Amino acid sequence: MLIPGPLISAITFPGVVVHEFAHEIFCKFFKVPVYKVCYFRFGNPAGYVSHGQCDNWYQNVLISAGPFFVNSLIGVLLAFPVVMNSSYSEDLVSIDIFLIWLSVSIAMHAIPSRGDAKSMWKAVSGNKAPFLAKIIVSPIIAIIYLLSWGSFFWLDLIYGVCVCFLGPQFLIDLFPYV
Repeated sequence: MLIPGPLISAITFPGVVVHEFAHEIFCKFFKVPVYKVCYFRFGNPAGYVSHGQCDNWYQNVLISAGPFFVNSLIGVLLAFPVVMNSSYSEDLVSIDIFLIWLSVSIAMHAIPSRGDAKSMWKAVSGNKAPFLAKIIVSPIIAIIYLLSWGSFFWLDLIYGVCVCFLGPQFLIDLFPYV
């Protein structure tokens, strides 16, 4: 089933907003000036952050990868109460359905965009970064491009669903006595 990207972005707009907010958070963390932020719009791209130059290559890489960490974590945390309560009750209430939609919407926009991958490549290409940085970041860039291509096959949705339903259980297993 083929659904246009702008329609997917509209249905999952919270994920676009959090994705752009994550870029902005990482910019502010590294004290990189932010010139303009568009959290959501109907168009391509659905959102963007325009920022100044980074002092170091790794700052640019982390600003580009920020949504992966932030969106994934927020997706897990939003789904946590639903997953915890599902063992006690078989009935989903409207707040559970809302939290599942919100979790999946945010998590499926965790995957950095092709623009983010281009920014990463620009940060490590040439003499801007040490050779080890190129070795580490290049496969990440390749994975981002593959996942971007895989969104045609709904890999972003599959990731969002996995974060929503498997992520909370992972946290429980990671911190069993908290």
